[in-house]
Amino acid sequence: MTLNPSKLLRTFTIAAALLTTLAACTSGPPKPDVDYKRDYDFRQARNLAFYSESGDVSGDNPMQLSDMQKNRVNEALENALVYRGFTFVSDPSQADLLVSWHLVTQNKTDVRTYSSPSYGGYYGGYGGYNRHSMYNCWNCAPTRTEVSVKNYTQGSFIVDMIDPKLKQSVWRAVTQSKLKGKVEEDQGKYNEAATAIFVAFPPY
Repeated sequence: MTLNPSKLLRTFTIAAALLTTLAACTSGPPKPDVDYKRDYDFRQARNLAFYSESGDVSGDNPMQLSDMQKNRVNEALENALVYRGFTFVSDPSQADLLVSWHLVTQNKTDVRTYSSPSYGGYYGGYGGYNRHSMYNCWNCAPTRTEVSVKNYTQGSFIVDMIDPKLKQSVWRAVTQSKLKGKVEEDQGKYNEAATAIFVAFPPY
């Protein structure tokens, strides 16, 4: 169960939405946004366990994840934390911190405008060519404005470290990614993604 900050997050269906946000890809991973309780003593936390309500998906596409998909994520997060010196215990009552993760999906629209040459008319020459200089005169041709509209789903993968005594999160990492349509099954990619999430944990 390990992950690497050099690669992160790429593909998964909405049903596996969470997995895509967590899965690694060939492009560079987005850097997680991290916040934590400044006066909390993370040095006293050595034993970890998963929070009982961890693994939910909410938002515009609140699809259910299969047990296999949840297990891949759990394994990746656990491996990354064990690599950083923590121990996972089976009894949550014996844990210093509880690990909780969930995915929030949001439908978004990307609208872009750009200019392109307009062809077909006589302008400064034939077919866009300047008759005097005999070269393709791109800046002589009239332009038209084109609009590109693309709908996509954005996933926010959120990991919390919860203090069971305080009953509140003392550390949070949020990673955002566009969700695409391929389900990632390579455990190694999840491991790389998890490593990236915990690269700065604990914060000391």
